Amino acid sequence: MVVVVVALVVVVAVVLLLARGGEDPDELSLRDYRTQVADGQVDTAEIGQESNSITGKLTNGTEYRTVIPQEYADEITTLLVDNDVDVSADNEDEPALQSFLSDYLPTLVILGIFGVFLYHIQTGGRSTAFGKSRAKRIKDSPDVRFSDVAGADEAVEELGEIKDFLERPERFAELGAKIPRGVLLVGPPGTGKTLLAKAVAGEAGVPFFTIAGSDFVEMFVGVGAARVRDLFRQAKASAPAIIFVDEIDAVGRHRGAGVGGGHDEREQTLNQLLVEMDGFDTESGVILMAATNRPDILDPALLRPGRFDRQVVVDAPDLQGRKAILDVHARNKPMGDGVDLFVLARRTPGFTGADLANVVNEAALMCGRRRGETIEMRDVNEAIDRVMAGPERKSRIMSDREKSITAYHESGHALVGHVIPDADPIHKVSIVARGRALGWTLALPTEDRQSHSRRELTGRIAMLLGGRTAEELVFGEITTGAYDDIERATRLARSMVTEFGMSDVIGPQRLTASADEPFLGREGANRSDHSEDVAALVDAEVKRILDEAHETARSILTEHRPTLELLAARLIDQETLDEDALAEVFDTMAGSPE
Repeated sequence: MVVVVVALVVVVAVVLLLARGGEDPDELSLRDYRTQVADGQVDTAEIGQESNSITGKLTNGTEYRTVIPQEYADEITTLLVDNDVDVSADNEDEPALQSFLSDYLPTLVILGIFGVFLYHIQTGGRSTAFGKSRAKRIKDSPDVRFSDVAGADEAVEELGEIKDFLERPERFAELGAKIPRGVLLVGPPGTGKTLLAKAVAGEAGVPFFTIAGSDFVEMFVGVGAARVRDLFRQAKASAPAIIFVDEIDAVGRHRGAGVGGGHDEREQTLNQLLVEMDGFDTESGVILMAATNRPDILDPALLRPGRFDRQVVVDAPDLQGRKAILDVHARNKPMGDGVDLFVLARRTPGFTGADLANVVNEAALMCGRRRGETIEMRDVNEAIDRVMAGPERKSRIMSDREKSITAYHESGHALVGHVIPDADPIHKVSIVARGRALGWTLALPTEDRQSHSRRELTGRIAMLLGGRTAEELVFGEITTGAYDDIERATRLARSMVTEFGMSDVIGPQRLTASADEPFLGREGANRSDHSEDVAALVDAEVKRILDEAHETARSILTEHRPTLELLAARLIDQETLDEDALAEVFDTMAGSPE
């Protein structure tokens, strides 16, 4: 209807503009007009009764217009008659309304269209694309099944009930049970939250609507709320169905805060989302699923029972989970007989499902580059190194001195890490530049651990400072190559003091600044919960931990200086030492740990 009205207005405007004529006539002053008439250059003259204007044509065909003051009207009329000009009288001037419309209608049309446009955005009218949801409907149901999801057994078990709710809601209704209205998937990026949501819809055989949280928010106020309404309308029309909102923290952040605390488009969108979730009929067959890696910044009203009834944690997989994920991604790839996926799972602690998928894909690419027919272990090892440290920078040529400093630096890390009790075993050391690093040392845990002791953490700090200490011990000076090690060591030492309660001086206190962040919708500014005296104690404790770790590293490297020299020499010669080559060097140490 609105489109028809706008079209009619445009047609009327065009007709009026055409009725007004073509090009505007030349404007002549009274003096010029007298001269033109006297010289016989005026062919016709049409005198208007209301406006005292004269229009007509010159002998050369040019149209003209002139305005005659009332006191000169008789004189000009006589002059026209005396010079045989064809004079006529215009009985009707252009109506005032037509004149007004012809002058101002284009501007009015533009303003009118813009006003109608804004009105329909704010009222959720579906005559414009802005008010429509950008959700993508994936067929009648996705092709993904729970068998395609690995490494998240607990999450699959939890979400299996959602599938049952959608397939047989009457069974739960008979027991008086209410179907969950919303399920929030919480976990780090790349752990398979979107895949799980698709698997639920695929198992239940229901339509799946997916949209990103950022797609709701636009520069125009009211667009997000209109899209929320349209999304739920589409889902209810296709019920039973699943709505999946990825990165819901983009629209679901804590309301009424931030700098200025003003009401904005995001808050209006969130309010509409809350209203729609409240309006869910338990028998509607529509379940809202959402994913986030920042549940701490979501509005409490969004997390209460009756909205997101369930929160399912989707964490990074453990050893067995990584093995299962690698099995899934290796299904359709020609893996060589020498590829042991369990060994690969051991080499990738902390990797998410997305990381592991990337490793297998990189291995396939490496195989293709060397024109191989099957993926070998060397391809997978190189793929892991690329994912963890970046691609080799083969064009980066180091001078002999820089290469020597890097070799001793990495040897310091490896040697301290080998000697320190409870440290993770050293798996590989390399001075081949990757990413931004000139060299790197890879230590891998033998098992997945969820907690760490104070001795483990202090040992890790000593290992981080081992590279800088080796430079200092061998060359008598330090370089900027340890800047990342220092940053990580300082951050870990400060966490030990302020978060983990591992300082005898400070005790079991959490002394970090307020985690509330203004641009995430919480406090207006970070604030400290402790005094300046306590802050000074914290700084002193952090320095003590770093100094002790530095001294530990110096003691180890001084005691095992021959091994340090041998390890550095091997690195300069071979550039990369794997687990077996490292074991050969470490076996020469006196008192080497078992």
